[in-house]
Amino acid sequence: MKEKDKIEIDVLQMLKVLWKRKLIIALAAIISGAIAFGYSSFVIKPEFTSTTRIYVVNRNQGDKPGLTNQDLQAGSYLVKDYREIILSQDVLEKVVANQKLNIDAKTLARKVQVTVPADTRIVSISVRDGLPEEASRIANALREVASQKIISVTRVSDVTTLEEARPAQSPSSPNIRRNTILGFGAGAGLVIVVVLIIELLDDRVKRPEDIEEVMHLSLLGVIPNLDKIK
Repeated sequence: MKEKDKIEIDVLQMLKVLWKRKLIIALAAIISGAIAFGYSSFVIKPEFTSTTRIYVVNRNQGDKPGLTNQDLQAGSYLVKDYREIILSQDVLEKVVANQKLNIDAKTLARKVQVTVPADTRIVSISVRDGLPEEASRIANALREVASQKIISVTRVSDVTTLEEARPAQSPSSPNIRRNTILGFGAGAGLVIVVVLIIELLDDRVKRPEDIEEVMHLSLLGVIPNLDKIK
């Protein structure tokens, strides 16, 4: 049977190699971090997010005063239905027409995010746009149209506005700090991987231990480096 070649990795030696290349690694990290910062700050167009919230309860009371446990359970089950209604084609197209938007329903759908916090009957409708006032205007318009559609489809008696959308004071994206940190880490990580690969593929004899591994002989002595002694 032929012996299989084995590659033994000396972790301490790898750390020494990385330490020797620390300036290159640091420089690559700084450059990539600066590029990520510049791209996030000056190239990517900032977007603002405005959120409006509605409170949904299946409340067909009739002559029954108060809110029963059955009403609460039904409201919880219907929350996902409300989310689908909000993102339906009819609702989006009506918002586009009413607000005279220069986009179609599919483009509007990509700007809208509907979330339902766990164990609640509250639906949050968030809209992203390059202008904070436009984001809040679309979000409030979407809430009004969606509320009417929910009442007509599910036959509930009321959909209450919990919170109106307001123009955001600061952009929601891009996250400049996060992108800069990711760029910094990506640059350093890439150089580290390249340095380690080069070191693993380098089969030159550079250490006394390499002679023992290649020739399977014990070393009797090592000639010191006189340049380092001086």
